[in-house]
Amino acid sequence: MRLLVIEDEHKIAGALKKGLTQEKYAVDVEYDADSGLGAALSQSYDVMIIDRMLPGTMDGSEICRKLRADGIHTPILLLTAKDQIQDRVEGLNAGADDYLIKPFSFEELLARIRALLRRPQKAEPNILKVADLSLDTLSYEVKRDGQIINLSAKEFALLEYLMRNCGRVLSKDTIISHVWDFDADILPNTVEVYIGYLRAKIDRPFKKSPSLINTVRGFGYKLGKVSA
Repeated sequence: MRLLVIEDEHKIAGALKKGLTQEKYAVDVEYDADSGLGAALSQSYDVMIIDRMLPGTMDGSEICRKLRADGIHTPILLLTAKDQIQDRVEGLNAGADDYLIKPFSFEELLARIRALLRRPQKAEPNILKVADLSLDTLSYEVKRDGQIINLSAKEFALLEYLMRNCGRVLSKDTIISHVWDFDADILPNTVEVYIGYLRAKIDRPFKKSPSLINTVRGFGYKLGKVSA
């Protein structure tokens, strides 16, 4: 899952990027309203974390308003030092999905991000399941046919994105935009390499089970059982 953080306090922004990266998220950071809005409009994100007070030509609430007016419905979590009810109401009315007052605990921020990611999902709250494959987004435990599968951080992130989009054909560009951050060193065959890593762990050892990671030639990849 790929997150955008728009936060002008570099210490806070750095701490958020470090913590969220450790939690298997790809994270892009912008430090002012104008570059933040530009990133939000030009890239695809799964959640945006936006500070209410920002340098630039607008504040965080105005960023929310512009994104919603542009038809972008990505979940937005507003951060603010303002704790007045009217401030929260204004931010939510501008299009934010949630509001977190500074100072906050990283654990609460993480829980709110997970809640925002769960909202459109019909799967069990913290566990994604496809056939006999399961992925726990809290414990980072992946199992197939009851057997634990050890994945690297990026393999986990890729599998989570595939499972959240089960049945959909995903192009390489789409996968890159959600699993790798903007600064990542992506080679033309990076997605193919990581798909290969996942197949070696998810499909090949389980010969009695159907393959779940499928190539759709000319289009990309799709996770799910192939119809007979």
